[in-house]
This record gives sequence, C-alpha cells and structure tokens, in this order.
Amino acid sequence: MKVAKPSAEALSKLLQEAESPSWKKAQWIGLREVSETTTSRSVRDGFPEQNQAFSSRGWMVEVLVQGQFAYVATPARSVESLRAAVDRAMARAESASRYGVFKFTAEQRPPTRGQYQSPFLKDASALRPGQVNDFLIRVCQALKVSPEIVRTEAMLRMVETDFAFASTNGAAWTQNFLLSSTHYGVVSQKDGQIQRRSDNGSFARSRQMGMETLDESDLDRARVVGNQALELLSAPNCPTGPTELVLSSDQMMLQIHESIGHPLEIDRILGDERNYAGSSFVKLSDFGKLQYGSKHLNVSFDPGYRGEFASYRFDDSGAEAKKEYIIRDGLLLRGLGGLESQARSSAPGVSNFRSCSWNRPPIDRMANLNLEPGTVSFDQIIGSIDDGVYMESNLSWSIDDYRNKFQFGCEYGRRIRGGKLAEVVRNPNYRGVSTPFWNSLKQVGNSQTVGVWGTPYCGKGEPNQIIRVGHASPVCHFSGVEVFGGEK
Repeated sequence: MKVAKPSAEALSKLLQEAESPSWKKAQWIGLREVSETTTSRSVRDGFPEQNQAFSSRGWMVEVLVQGQFAYVATPARSVESLRAAVDRAMARAESASRYGVFKFTAEQRPPTRGQYQSPFLKDASALRPGQVNDFLIRVCQALKVSPEIVRTEAMLRMVETDFAFASTNGAAWTQNFLLSSTHYGVVSQKDGQIQRRSDNGSFARSRQMGMETLDESDLDRARVVGNQALELLSAPNCPTGPTELVLSSDQMMLQIHESIGHPLEIDRILGDERNYAGSSFVKLSDFGKLQYGSKHLNVSFDPGYRGEFASYRFDDSGAEAKKEYIIRDGLLLRGLGGLESQARSSAPGVSNFRSCSWNRPPIDRMANLNLEPGTVSFDQIIGSIDDGVYMESNLSWSIDDYRNKFQFGCEYGRRIRGGKLAEVVRNPNYRGVSTPFWNSLKQVGNSQTVGVWGTPYCGKGEPNQIIRVGHASPVCHFSGVEVFGGEK
C-alpha cells in the first residue's frame, strides 16, 4: 500500500488533536515531518556492483519555552507519541533555559505558508532498474578507451524527499525534492604511474532533476574522461612557483565552498562549531567592512536558482528564501546565518537554517552559494595570459580550522603559453590564504563559462549532519598563485 506524502494540513490537524493543557507553557510548538527514499546504483568495470534503496520517515517536535528552543524526534506518528514528545521537549527547554545565553522569541519561527516542488522531466520511476544498469554499463564501456584504463565506474543516486511543517502560530508548508547525482570515473595505469580522472569531480554533477540526468551525451563525456586519463600518464608534473592560475567552474565549486561558504556561516563565527567542524577567520565586525576579494568578486546566496542542488522556498525555520548578495564588488556584506543566528549576532544573514533529516535540529548551512558571472569569454581569459596553468576538477583538499589557509589538488591541468592552452600537466595543485587569494581574482568568465554543480556530502554539526549544497560559478583567473606538482 502506498503511503501518503507528508502534508502540512495533516500535521496542523495532528497538533490540534494532541493539544493538552500543559502546552500553555509553550510560546510556540512546531511539527516537522520528513520522508526520504534514496536509491543507489553503481557499475564497476562493466558489472553491476550496487543496487539498493533506503527509506526513512519520522517527525521532529520543536518547542519554545522560556526563550529556549528544544527538540525531540520520534518515528511514531500518533496523537499519543506527539503529546509525549512535546512534553519531553518542553521539559528539556525549561531545564536548558536556566543556562541559556540568549532568549529567543516566536519571531524566529515565522508563520509562512506555501509549497515548493523540484523541477524535473522524468520522475525516479521513469526507468526500470535494469534500464539504469544497462545505461551505466554502457558508460563504463565508453570510459574504457584503452587497456591502460584499469578501472571504470559509473554511479547514479536518486533521492526523493518530501517535507512538511506546521506550527501553533499558523505556519503550514510543504516541499518536495527530487535530486540526482552521477559519478563517472576511471583509473589509468602505465609503467608504475597511476592517475585518476572523473566527470567534473566526484558526484559534482548533482542537480534537482529526474531521470533525464541520464542522457546519451554522457557517453561522449565518458570517452573524454577516459582519454584525458591516458594523457595524464605521460604528462609532466605541474610546475612549481607563483603563476597565473585559471580554475574551471567545477574546481571553483570547491574553492567557493571551503573558503567562502564555511567561514561565513554565522554559527561558526559565534563559536558553535569550534569543537567539531572548526571556527572562522571572519569576525562579526567584518560585515560591511572587509574587502574579501577584488572588485570582480560577486557572490550570491540563491536558493531560488532553478534546478540547482540546494534550491528551496523555505528554510527549516520557515523563513522564505530569496536571493541575497553575500559579497558585492569584493566587499563582505552578510553572513550565512538563519533567523536564530541573526538574532544572536545582530549580523545580517540569509534563510539557511537547515537540517539533514527528520531526527536532526536545523543549523546554519550553505545552500546555493554562487559566484556571479563576469563579461569575458574563456578564450579571452586564456588569450590574456602569457604563462600560467589551467586546472579542472577537484581531487583533494585541505584547509585549516579557521577556513583560512588552504591547499587544493586537481585531477587535470594544462599549461598556458602565449595565450593558448598547451601541454597537459599531471598532479596540479595550488595553495593560498582565503582573502589574499580572492583579492588576486583578476578576471571572471561570462555566462557561457558557468557550470552548475553540487555536492551531497557537506558535513557539520554534532551529531553529524551530511547535507546537500549547490554551487554555480564561471571560470576564474587568479594572479600570482603558488602552484606545485608531485615528485619528478
């Protein structure tokens, strides 16, 4: 029997049915329901390796008592279990309120109403499991361009998430998400040399879309991936020293994520994440004052970007999402903090208070964080550089707890000589410090160079929350960046 999707109207009715005299002590009560099904299929070296599906469904009770929020999760949906969960949450809030450093109000939970639906052409059931496996096998065959390709892998992950929320102050909204992620990759080997190459980095092709994500053009991209892995086997190492650096849009995803997204999360700046995910070099006093990057740097928080991986209409507090400039003309304007962090810090923020599941409370999280395009073409950027390096697709990353000093490695590189792309180089890496690096931004590619990417694996919080994030960016040119390769 098919189970009904979460409904805000049903949750509102449940709240009314479960109401008891003890609830009068609460300033506000909310009920969140999340149902999620994840289907993963993978093929390795032309043979199906993983075919699995996982579903979860549950309810999170939120209460506000004496200025303190508290949460209790339950997988049982009934009047009795809801009443018991609310009572437990209220007891926790009352106990915690004696030690709270800030008193919240119901203003941090606006009474919004509405709905959101991911855009897609083909739903998750449009292709049968056998058809998906057959397609992934064909991708592996396309990746295998030579016997020197010693491993091929093709994966698809589809996630269907239905989200509903209702509260005692009249909030009632639903959001339905369909998300797809693919990964196509190879390992090449010859004479003791081993190289990896993938389709824009591991699972970077993550969007809000359906089965239309599997397309015949994937086979053409797979052949390119395989041939580039062969090129890397005989390529020289990336040179070492300061130079002009051009980063593709898929590597810009990681650069934005680590050195802009995480350091601007306001709960980090307030110290909430210091014990686990780290703090930030950014201070509250920096908003409106810090020249984060050059005049070419314009970064927006945009959960309304159609089809991007972390698009939504409401964050988990009920705040309605809208596009906001985080950085404009290089100047830091606002942080990535939801209504609670905004109240605590008095800093400008955005609607990014999000949880990863029904059994986790929301915290400040990146969503769609995008670098706005400039006006120059890819050819114009390359043509303006006499000597430099071009890099694609993230392979490795390291950044300190303050999200300041970093070192990133890419899968594929090319030398730039005399305004043209020249020979392939392997093991391309670069390092820098966040604000000096962004202030070295010299050129930003136009809309034709923009790629829209995502990651399913952004981790943060205790207990840990793995959440989905989107990044769109053009190709970017940085000046005087320290690059380096592997051993000779």
